[in-house]
Amino acid sequence: MSGSAPGLSSVLVVGTGLIGTSIALALREHGVTVKLADQDAGAVRLARELGAGEEWAPGGEPVDLAVVAVPPQFVAQWLLDLQKTDAARFYTDVASVKALPIAQAVQLGCDMTSYVAGHPLAGRERSGPAAARADVFLGRPWAYCPGAETSAQAVQAVLSLIELCGGNAVEVDPVAHDEAVALVSHAPHVAASAVAARLAEASDTALGLAGPGVRDVTRVAGGDPGLWAVILSGNARPVAEVLEAVATDLAVAAAALRAVSVDDTMAIDRVTELLKRGNAGQSRIPGKHGGPPRAYAVVQALVGDRPGELARLFQVARDAGVNIEDVRLEHAPGLPLGAAELSVQPEAAEVLAEALRAHGWHVP
Repeated sequence: MSGSAPGLSSVLVVGTGLIGTSIALALREHGVTVKLADQDAGAVRLARELGAGEEWAPGGEPVDLAVVAVPPQFVAQWLLDLQKTDAARFYTDVASVKALPIAQAVQLGCDMTSYVAGHPLAGRERSGPAAARADVFLGRPWAYCPGAETSAQAVQAVLSLIELCGGNAVEVDPVAHDEAVALVSHAPHVAASAVAARLAEASDTALGLAGPGVRDVTRVAGGDPGLWAVILSGNARPVAEVLEAVATDLAVAAAALRAVSVDDTMAIDRVTELLKRGNAGQSRIPGKHGGPPRAYAVVQALVGDRPGELARLFQVARDAGVNIEDVRLEHAPGLPLGAAELSVQPEAAEVLAEALRAHGWHVP
């Protein structure tokens, strides 16, 4: 889509963190006029330097849409303050929980006809405007929660925003949204942090043996603890319920393994049952573009730690007519090389392997 969306030529972004600045950058690529506001003047300045827009001056002409990109607990107050000054025709937010800001907005007496609660399910482990990217929302679900009072024009404005940012609009009930993100985002973050916390005082021997498994499990634990504490506080009950269920499974597994350690060989069946349920759950995670999960073949190639190596590898795949569906890098401790694991369609695996060998790559 080129140019600005119908009825969406100017947008105010309040909160120039990762998500707010990424939205601003995506909108600027489509010619939308973007105004920026944040209590942190340094964050606004950096977002401006990145090309995300210009600083907002209150009291001017209303913009088409105001995007409130602040933590959940502060959405309603910002919404009320913006509506009091007629800052925009329509309003949305991008907080990761929905029931809380909606309830608070109603309690404060906000105009609910012009407000559509929203949440793009995208992000990175890093935070702040410096981590922002215009493409972070491409193909990602973007939940929106219109209420009974919401005007059709407000909904259309938010749908235009989602389209410009490249997201996949998903209409959802606020309570159902919060229960869903507790299961697929918030509780997993806490669980990953619990595993990562065990590494804080781990021996050098243990850390030296760390491989892709522990990196995969703990990747999201690198997020900002302060920001995540605010997110979890806003969705406390649903997250607690998921964590309690996980804790029960872990307690059963721990007790079974303790029994195995004292020669109760049958106890391992309880662990096996959990592993099988884990397989079943993991297999239900949607695959590429939100479609059904696909089984890919993995072609591994040894990659030197030199500039341009990955680009050269991808060029070989391109010349061979092979699409790389996913890639993972595993560095060899103490050596200037690593392994690139390239996920491809099963029928393309041998084609890629032969092409890589022909160009001098070592393919096990």
